[in-house]
Amino acid sequence: MNTSMFYGRKRSQAVDTGLVLPCDNSEDELDASDEENEEDRLVNEGDIDEESDHESDQGAEQRHEEEEEEPPFIKAKDLTWRAVTKTIPPVPQWKASLPLPLEVKAPVDYFRQLTQEATEIMVTQTNLYASQCDINKPFNVTSKEMEQFIGIAQYMGIFSFPTTRLYWSTAARVDCIANTMSVNRWETIKRYLHFNNNEEQVPAGHPGYDRLFKLRPLLTALKSSFNTVPMQEMLCVDEQIVPFKGKSGIKQYNPKKPKRWGYKIFVLADCHGIVHNFKVYTGTITQAEGMPDIGASGNIVLQLCAVIPKNQSFKLFFDNWFCGIDLQVQLEKMKIHSVGTVRPSRLPNCTFSDDKIMKTKGRGAFEEKVTKHDGVSLRAVKWHDNRSVHLLSTFAAAHPTTKVKRWDKKTQQMVEVERPNIVSIYNKSMGGVDLLDSMVALYRTKVRSKKWYHRLFFHMMDMAMVQAWLLYRRDSTSSGVDQTEQLSLLAFKSEVASCLCKTDSFSSKRGRPSLSVQAGLDLKRRRGPTAPVPPAPVRVDRIDHWSVYSENRGRCKYPGCNGIIKVKCMKCDVFLCHTPDRNCFFSFHTK
Repeated sequence: MNTSMFYGRKRSQAVDTGLVLPCDNSEDELDASDEENEEDRLVNEGDIDEESDHESDQGAEQRHEEEEEEPPFIKAKDLTWRAVTKTIPPVPQWKASLPLPLEVKAPVDYFRQLTQEATEIMVTQTNLYASQCDINKPFNVTSKEMEQFIGIAQYMGIFSFPTTRLYWSTAARVDCIANTMSVNRWETIKRYLHFNNNEEQVPAGHPGYDRLFKLRPLLTALKSSFNTVPMQEMLCVDEQIVPFKGKSGIKQYNPKKPKRWGYKIFVLADCHGIVHNFKVYTGTITQAEGMPDIGASGNIVLQLCAVIPKNQSFKLFFDNWFCGIDLQVQLEKMKIHSVGTVRPSRLPNCTFSDDKIMKTKGRGAFEEKVTKHDGVSLRAVKWHDNRSVHLLSTFAAAHPTTKVKRWDKKTQQMVEVERPNIVSIYNKSMGGVDLLDSMVALYRTKVRSKKWYHRLFFHMMDMAMVQAWLLYRRDSTSSGVDQTEQLSLLAFKSEVASCLCKTDSFSSKRGRPSLSVQAGLDLKRRRGPTAPVPPAPVRVDRIDHWSVYSENRGRCKYPGCNGIIKVKCMKCDVFLCHTPDRNCFFSFHTK
């Protein structure tokens, strides 16, 4: 691995050879690219008239003024730390706010809001790739079929069979999957599934080569939809691993992770797991645009934080791989206050008591020191619990402390341990990405494929599903919906998959579903076991709802009707009255 590229620095290649280059008119590459040296050489020869010399002086003065507008980056080296006791700095007030939801939308609407642009890209590029493979056999996949493909994949994450063909087999047939699309059509879509034009790819080794070229439009579309989600005050940056053991140049290995092999993704999320930005790691981390180079771990945080509004006093949390003085100073200049665990080697000239001394003081012992660098005040705290941990912050301090209970092995009982405030804030707000990982892993889509980028695609769809569910929960809570009445992740994913498999993505909306009909169906569901009813978006989409006669009789599903009939809806698979006296079939699909 090229360490100079990984850490975002380029080694200087200027070597003093002791040779004097001749001042001739040769069109050498070095002379053509070095404009400043060329200008100095011409000035020494006296080949420039007074007018051009005056213009060059004005340009130099203008560049000098532009350079003075941005203060130079000062790297933290020789810092002076001083110990403090019982000081409580003021906490910056968050200046932004979350918008109140107008209404709680249908689950499928949350998912489509995040993936609609990505779905259109998939349709266009999949058809293009199929025509490139065989121009005589046009594929012609539609947006509805692509949504059905995604819905089937979400169902597969719920049932989790070892092979995909089992869902269509006689022994283990799953009707919600097998009735939506044939196995041959589903596998054909998976074979031609594409996200970019292969003819535009730059070969490896050439300038501009992108290792994520095949996924770049998809990632850009999803990232833009995640960027538009309103942010909460507390945010965190962490990494997640997408399990993968196949052949890929960007696959990573980390023996300390539960899933040691896989793709690494850096994620910016809030404390609840709602994603606002992400970046797939491909082996190099470049300098953030418009920001100084502070190393790989700091550069990736600055890249992710580019979507955070400045001067709004957001709070950001990260672990010791990212944390450093230079990073926190740059964030504080944007009014993004931060807290993070930090490695002692990243605190120059900051000396705390030795771990052995801290251990003799007992669990709960801590020390606090402050310093100032580039006009930014920083506080470092060392706290001893089971072991010592260091934290660094630009707004949080050790006081006021709180008491927490810990198990004491010696006395075999619970004891109270003093905990600094900075640790409490960090534990409360850090962990959103880990929470996101745990929810994605509950119903992960496991579809085997020979193409390395398919695993990343299915992971992004799973992440978008969890994101949609978290947004639904946030809107429901803000609207006063009791938590017991909100859909669980499993129920939410099942309803979205059902809507994707049954509804037409381009059907025009004809008003909101009637609350009275939906309330009546919910009331029936609470009374006892009932026949399954399709979700409201499927019930009122007015597409392919045909009345058919059944061999058996059944009770009408419309609330308030107790008729026993043979007519049922072929799509919804429920009995509904369709007689001259009562037309429950029409009311069920329109109200």
